[in-house]
Amino acid sequence: MATERGTWNYRDRFGDSFGRTYFRRFPPGVAGSVGIGTYLGEPTDAVDNDYRKAITAALNNGINMIDTAVNYRCQRSERVVGDVIDATAVSREEIVVATKGGFLPFDGDRPNDPGRYIREQYVEPEIVDPETLVRGSHSIEAGVIDHLLDRSLSNLDVEAIDCYYVHNPETQLLDRDPEAVYDSLEATFELLERRRAAGDIGCYGLATWEAFRVEPGAEQYLSLPRLLDRAAQAAETVGVDDHGLQVLQLPFNVEMADAFRRATQPAPPDADEEGSVSVLEYAHAVGLHVVTSASIGQGALATSLPPAIAAELAGDTTAQRAINFARSAPGVTAALVGMASPAHVAENVAAGTFDPLGASAFDAIFE
Repeated sequence: MATERGTWNYRDRFGDSFGRTYFRRFPPGVAGSVGIGTYLGEPTDAVDNDYRKAITAALNNGINMIDTAVNYRCQRSERVVGDVIDATAVSREEIVVATKGGFLPFDGDRPNDPGRYIREQYVEPEIVDPETLVRGSHSIEAGVIDHLLDRSLSNLDVEAIDCYYVHNPETQLLDRDPEAVYDSLEATFELLERRRAAGDIGCYGLATWEAFRVEPGAEQYLSLPRLLDRAAQAAETVGVDDHGLQVLQLPFNVEMADAFRRATQPAPPDADEEGSVSVLEYAHAVGLHVVTSASIGQGALATSLPPAIAAELAGDTTAQRAINFARSAPGVTAALVGMASPAHVAENVAAGTFDPLGASAFDAIFE
């Protein structure tokens, strides 16, 4: 597992080669504010090899946060991450490993009949109750998450995962009553608190797409205060003092800036004023870390940014400026970027050699 000492040692090896606040506080110590994602790509040996080279280059050049999920590329992404962790000279204590569970994964490649595969591999062995499945492949029930967490530990070949996300919990709201979804999440939080107490995970979080970008009352909306209340109740039930819900992952980039621009959450506790605030503001006020996904729009923003915004951002390339937009947002800890080659790693991590925008300068972009 990552440790405070290990991650600080990693940071200290790079000295002053990065800009101001490139390394930021993240449980249990620090992480670079550019992380490597492993979502994109076909489930093939060739893509596996590309990811091995890219992740190795990332760890050697200042990126110590690796993000994956059990369903990414039919479990291949997790297995590649495990291969690299085993082979790299970088200590495991220096690497922040994050993964997710919620979507039932295929194994190695896509089956010809996905429905039959889910039935034979998950429903018939009673791993998942078909009544809890949404869209045929998504479940956040505690027993399912317990199974997927064990599979991730095996795929990654690690003793512990530093941050474990419940993956797109708002998917459940497409077919289920909101109160039932909150109840399921509380039960899953209890499970994750027990796994945290056992040393299997360092902390947990919610990796979302729509949940915090949409207005209250929208179909896939989730209330962050209610989720934190459920996490606190789960911790109390398990008998631990402080809950482990410490991280939010959500999409954020120049074209998807809802997490900053849209007031979707109530005013945080002890706020000076009433009214609604953005999820970034609420998360910052209550001490949650925010990790951004789609930081360069899955590659779409690597070559084109609105000129007025690009002019305000530091970077030698368009991709670097897009990354610096995401990691400059107030309340953001790290920006995830998919990287499929050492050349992509070199360009993207170099974004961290530039200082991020200050909060007031970032605000000015939207005036």
